[in-house]
Amino acid sequence: MGWHESLVLWCAVWGAAAVTGAGMSLAGVTKAQRTVRLTARIERVRVPRHGGSRDGGISVVVSYRDPASGQDIVVTNDGERGEMITVAWEGREVGLNHPRGRPHAYRFSNVPEKPTRGLGRPSCAAFLVYVGLVVLAAVDWGWPWALIGSGGPLALLGAVQLPGAVRAGNDRLGRLATMETAPGRIVAVLKDVTVDEDDGHTRTTITPVVSFVTREGAVVTAHCTSNLPDPAGAYGRDVTVHYTAADPAEFTLDPAAERRSEKWDVRIHALVIAVLAAVAVAGVVFLRA
Repeated sequence: MGWHESLVLWCAVWGAAAVTGAGMSLAGVTKAQRTVRLTARIERVRVPRHGGSRDGGISVVVSYRDPASGQDIVVTNDGERGEMITVAWEGREVGLNHPRGRPHAYRFSNVPEKPTRGLGRPSCAAFLVYVGLVVLAAVDWGWPWALIGSGGPLALLGAVQLPGAVRAGNDRLGRLATMETAPGRIVAVLKDVTVDEDDGHTRTTITPVVSFVTREGAVVTAHCTSNLPDPAGAYGRDVTVHYTAADPAEFTLDPAAERRSEKWDVRIHALVIAVLAAVAVAGVVFLRA
């Protein structure tokens, strides 16, 4: 089988997958549509043990109301239970979901999730079809079409998303400017050591845990993975925590660093769009040369 036939087969297979996934979404039978999504509330928080592992996140006990029976159910996040809970306080709402009819197979998310149509995989399959078509055009019509096909649509997509990214960045900067402050303390430093099976290289991950009390009296326990000098030796250190009053899960130890990072994110987004557009223009120029 030659290049042309392989690329046609690639596009056909992923195209069929995209169409099948879209059809399942229309029929309401995707995995996402068969998932029951609930809002749970944290009832108890256990402070991680100093020197322990970050695996599993912060240990919590949560409760939620079963929509089928109307009863309150109490569960924990012990074991492999979806997303790690990395910020916790009593009364915080988190997401909990399970397959329809299988409440024992529950999974957590850090925030309550809205129902979705399950179009993630079909969209991914459609993107792979697009990649195949770009490569096919380059093979059949010449390599400048690869520049046009890859740079043009992606630059257009990025340009469409840029205003939303700017708005999100401005909103984030606004929240950083109005953050509350609270004294905090590093109550634990977690250490995880992993060994690469291929080369035997050892990797150590250090995760400090900070605790602070909001103005409303909520005791927040959270993994603190950035803007903390010498994290390995931070146990017992007093710090100043800046947090959003509406959602203490959004916190930082260095608002100035966060502001610089947010501004750079928007600039990089715009730079990527410019580079992609330049790639497409270069393809047109080479095609006409």
